[in-house]
Amino acid sequence: MTARGRFITFEGGEGAGKSTQVRMLASRLKAAGQQVIATREPGGSPGAEAIRKLLVEGATDRWAPLPETLLFLAARSDHVASVIEPALAAGDWVICDRFTDSTVVYQGTVRGLGIERVQRLQQLAVAVTPDLTFVLDIHPREGLARTHGRAAGEDRFEKFDADFHLRLRQAFLSIAESEPDRCIVVDSSLPPDIVAEEIWRAVEARFR
Repeated sequence: MTARGRFITFEGGEGAGKSTQVRMLASRLKAAGQQVIATREPGGSPGAEAIRKLLVEGATDRWAPLPETLLFLAARSDHVASVIEPALAAGDWVICDRFTDSTVVYQGTVRGLGIERVQRLQQLAVAVTPDLTFVLDIHPREGLARTHGRAAGEDRFEKFDADFHLRLRQAFLSIAESEPDRCIVVDSSLPPDIVAEEIWRAVEARFR
């Protein structure tokens, strides 16, 4: 019987370096002989990628919090069913740029839908929990400065005001504080190679 794979997620505000660290960790794990799937949210599967455009493009007021959350969960449900769960069942490692914590933070906390409400909705759509989550922490001012030059049009969340992004940062740190067995906070204002080394040491310590 094949051992179930490991599921690692990266969380944090805009421009924290999540996609960079996903790529670097995936590359290092592959070099160590692991089968690895690197993916992202919203997106990661054909259906979820189609929904992604609805969420990351357009004006900040394009969606009210509830329909926005339901779109995220529709994308996640498809992503989990078609990519994440099959890979984990096959014994692969899955590394994902954002997952359920982002929905709790963005829609549940900062957009005001309510944490408990979002968690109840997520229980209906998702039945998988990360083995380890890295919360990449950076001051929003520095993070947003890094986002210049991203894919054209995918800047809907960057366009929210400064208070929105400060509250995001605090909400991610609050989750990490409340779940220390799962979450590790990493200072992502440091150079990417240094951040990657800290992440690798944590992965080695956790999974031997």
